[in-house]
Amino acid sequence: QVQLVESGGGSVQAGGSLRLSCAASGRIFSSLTMAWFRQAPGKEREFVAASNRYGGGTYYADSVKGRFTLSRDNAKNAVYLQMTTLKPEDTAVYYCAARASAVSRTQYDYADWGQGTQVTVSS
Repeated sequence: QVQLVESGGGSVQAGGSLRLSCAASGRIFSSLTMAWFRQAPGKEREFVAASNRYGGGTYYADSVKGRFTLSRDNAKNAVYLQMTTLKPEDTAVYYCAARASAVSRTQYDYADWGQGTQVTVSS
């Protein structure tokens, strides 16, 4: 089992930036696919971005491509989500997730989740 702790959420005006962090423990980090999902009120949890295990590439949802950047630091067992040009529709609780298999865009394929961090973007 992997323990995940997110940080870095907050409130920002449209056009602003935020950086989310997720610290992982409990498993060899490089063997994990790390992902970010988000859930807005009344909506399904949706895929945002993922970093495939063993350096297998980074993937983004179309809605965030070009604005969000996912990076990982295997030495620090951490993954980051740099969010720029934020829009009100980016408002959601953002979750870090991990799985010991190749990347998936489906939340049900991830067994380990952080507690979530709120991101609020005002217009």
